[in-house]
Amino acid sequence: MRRLTFRKQQHLRRGADFARVYALRCAARSRHLTVFAAPSPDGELRVGFSVSRKHGNAVLRNRIKRLMREAFRLSRHELPGGLDLVLVPVEARDATLTEFREALVRSARKLARRLDKQRERAAEDEERSEQSRIPPDRKETV
Repeated sequence: MRRLTFRKQQHLRRGADFARVYALRCAARSRHLTVFAAPSPDGELRVGFSVSRKHGNAVLRNRIKRLMREAFRLSRHELPGGLDLVLVPVEARDATLTEFREALVRSARKLARRLDKQRERAAEDEERSEQSRIPPDRKETV
């Protein structure tokens, strides 16, 4: 049986962590949820929540946060690892737990693919720059 806990180590808590995720500007949007992602420095899957006042009073905002937290907790085993995610609700007043779960899983997978492509491109660019630094007489001929 899977453990479906949600521990402090899985939370984004510091403002610097949120700023790092937002600065990468890697986002996926769905009807009820916007998900921002960045590679996690420690390789763990972590999540943070950002619910603005436009979603209503504190009672409504806390309800939305509880739903998003539960969606993460229940679908954590379906999400790609090594990411820091920030979940921002869009039209969440009438959103259900199932809708949050589906949006979260779909968006996180999309972002993981996008970040993998970015890493591959960066590695290729670095390899090309290394090749251009090698003097012509040192290059191996094939």
